[in-house]
Parts: sequence; structure tokens; C-alpha cells
Amino acid sequence: MSTEENLNEEELDQQQEEQVETPIEETIELSPEEEAIAKYNEMNDKYLRLYSDFENFRKRTQKEKLDLYKTAGEEVISAVLPAIDDLERAQKAMKESDDIKGVKDGVKLVHNKLVSVLKQKGLEEIKSAVNKDFDIEFHEAITQIPAPSKKLVGKVIDEVEKGYILNGKVIRFTKVVVGK
Repeated sequence: MSTEENLNEEELDQQQEEQVETPIEETIELSPEEEAIAKYNEMNDKYLRLYSDFENFRKRTQKEKLDLYKTAGEEVISAVLPAIDDLERAQKAMKESDDIKGVKDGVKLVHNKLVSVLKQKGLEEIKSAVNKDFDIEFHEAITQIPAPSKKLVGKVIDEVEKGYILNGKVIRFTKVVVGK
């Protein structure tokens, strides 16, 4: 190759680089109506994308919520299963045994185990309210009877069913008989 060919090649390379570096800007002037339509289309596109993102988010959170509801009790149920196994063993032992005291002790042990598991999960028993004022936040009056004395009017006379609190929220009111 000669020197002239090298120079020509270098000049061609420079010209190509200059063409690459300075792109040809074509400015198309739009009429105000066309600009408005273009802006409207752009904004509509953004709106549709945002709307679809929100719909996807809503559907995903609904699905997650449903899944959570389905498996919410899994932990508690898993903790209660050993107590159920103990109850089944106690039933089997009752069929084969004539020792009533042993059966009573076994059932009491299973009951205590079940109660302790539920306490660990946040369950509390509402304390007995016999001879105390009726409290609508913890009690459900199932009936009213004439009070044996004037001092028991408006007070709890008997507890029919225990109430329970789970993590500070009453999940079952104590069913009581109130004196009138």
C-alpha cells in the first residue's frame, strides 16, 4: 500500500466517524392538534400501564390474603396434634382398662397439655365472674333469674360456659346467668 492510499483510508475513516458522531437531526414540526393528540396518547398509555399495574397488585394481594387465611391456623393445629394423639391413646386405654382413677388422671394430663399449648399461642381464659358485676365486654347474658338477695341484682349468678381472650381480643364471651 502506498502512502496516498493510507491517507485516503484515514480520511474516509475520519469522515465516517464524524458522520457517526453527529447524527442527522430531523425535526418534524407538528401542528398544535397533532401535538395535543400525541400528548394525549402518551398520557393515556401511562394511565393504562398504571391501571394495569394496580390491578395486578390488587389481584396479587387478594391471592396472598386468601393463601394466608388458608394456612393461618396451621401453626396452632400443628401444636394441638400431639394432644389429639394423647386423647386417642387415652380412648384406647379406656377400652382395655378398668382403672377409673388412671383414666381420669390420663384425661386430666391431656387436658392440661392442650390448655398449655393454647396458652403458648396467646389464649387466656376469662376469670370467673360469679358474684361480680355483669360486664358486657366479657360476658354474654343467656338468661336472667330472680336474684336470691338484693345484693346480687345485676351481678353474675352462674357461669354456663367459659370465655376466652386471644392476644387481647375476646374470641368467646363468657355465657352467664344474671340476677334481676
